[in-house]
Amino acid sequence: MPLPPALTDEQRRQALAKAAAVRQARAELKHRLKSGELTLRNLLAQADGDDTIGKMKVLAVLESLPGVGKVKARRTMEEIGISESRRVQGLGQQQRAALRKAFPG
Repeated sequence: MPLPPALTDEQRRQALAKAAAVRQARAELKHRLKSGELTLRNLLAQADGDDTIGKMKVLAVLESLPGVGKVKARRTMEEIGISESRRVQGLGQQQRAALRKAFPG
């Protein structure tokens, strides 16, 4: 297996800072979903133009919705036919429509 590219200390610091910023942005999105400030419909509408949203796992998004836990999120994804490892940007139009129907609001 090939080794990852050698990074300078500065490149490593930049990569770590970028990763931390992305994690913070995703945490903020999940908080806004949980508080009801952001709806699933709005999040899905923004997903195509925003890599931060697009690269979030669908399961994590659903678990962040108010009143939705791990069991309900997984059960709904299974009923719709969405893999647990699927990311938001990988959802098809029918899957998005089914999610909007399952979680209106």
